[in-house]
Amino acid sequence: MIHVYVLVGIGVLFQTLGSLALHRFPDVYTRLHGATKCTTFGSIFIYLGVIAYGLSLPNTGIILGAHTMLVMLLILTTNPTGSHAIARSAHRSGLMPKKAIVDKLMEDKK
Repeated sequence: MIHVYVLVGIGVLFQTLGSLALHRFPDVYTRLHGATKCTTFGSIFIYLGVIAYGLSLPNTGIILGAHTMLVMLLILTTNPTGSHAIARSAHRSGLMPKKAIVDKLMEDKK
């Protein structure tokens, strides 16, 4: 049972780091990157903790694990896709990063 607590603890740690990224980083792109990476990674560990806990249940563990795997798959596809859409719309609206070195999207417009 200790492995469940370790997995959920790691997940909560990464979720906390993702929320700190929203307050710490200077512009929308780095905030979005930090929050998306940390919350996706943290969610994976929390879901793995739920699956590990579900395997210890006598009757409903497999059903809980299957549902959690489905939710994990959905989070792994929608979280990066949503953050990409937000970053692309921010760029199209003219919001530039604080320190842009290479801007491939701007080069494509020319």
